[in-house]
Amino acid sequence: MSDVSSPVLSLVDVRKSYNIGSPNEVEILHGINLTVQERDFSALVGPSGSGKSTLLNIIGLLDQPTSGELYILGQPTREMEDEARTALRGNTIGFVFQFHHLIQAFTSLENVLMPLMIKGGKPKPEFIERAKNLLGEVGLGSHLNKKPDELSGGQQQRVAIARALITRPALLLADEPTGNLDTKTAAEIFTLFRKFNQQFGCAVLLVTHDARLSTTCDRTITLVDGQTVEA
Repeated sequence: MSDVSSPVLSLVDVRKSYNIGSPNEVEILHGINLTVQERDFSALVGPSGSGKSTLLNIIGLLDQPTSGELYILGQPTREMEDEARTALRGNTIGFVFQFHHLIQAFTSLENVLMPLMIKGGKPKPEFIERAKNLLGEVGLGSHLNKKPDELSGGQQQRVAIARALITRPALLLADEPTGNLDTKTAAEIFTLFRKFNQQFGCAVLLVTHDARLSTTCDRTITLVDGQTVEA
C-alpha cells in the first residue's frame, strides 16, 4: 500500500521518443519533472506540437515513457504489466475529453455507470445511487433516462464528467473539455470541475487553449518544446 502522503502524480525525468533506433528517431518529451498533489487544480498549456497530448497519454497510463518514471499515488508504473496498469488507471484516473464519447444506445445513467460495469458487471444498488446523485450534482437529475441524442452538447459533457467521477478518482484529466462549447457553457463546466475538486479532493489537470480558463486555475504548467515551465 502506498504512503497516504504520496503525491497523486509524480513524473521524474520522463522522456518520450518515437522511431527509436531509426534515422528519423525523435524525442518529444525531454526530461519532464512534475508533481501533482491532492486537491491541486492545474492547467497544462502550450502551443500545438509542444507534446501536450503525448504527456497526457503518459500521465493517463495510455502510453509509457521511453525513460524516467511515472508514479501514481507513490506506485512506480513504467515496469507494470498491462493488467495492473489497466486496473490502476480504472481505479485512480478519470478522463474527460473534448468529444464526450458517450454510448449512443445507452441512457445518461447507463453511460455514467459504464466504468463500474466494465470492472464488475451489473452495478450494485449503491453505485446506481451514486450515479444518480452525480447526475443530480451536474444538473441532470431529470435526464437520467435520456440518451445522448436527446441532450445538448453541454449536457452530454456533464454526463461525461459524472462518468469520469463515478469511480471517485484521485486524478481527473480533462483534455480540452470545453473546446466545443460556447463561452457560458464552458464557464459552467469549469465551475463543475472546481466543485468536485473541492468536494471530493480529486486533483484536476486541465489541458486547455482557453487563456480565460487557465488563468483561473491555481497553477499553470506550460509545455514548450517538450519541457515544462511553471507559472
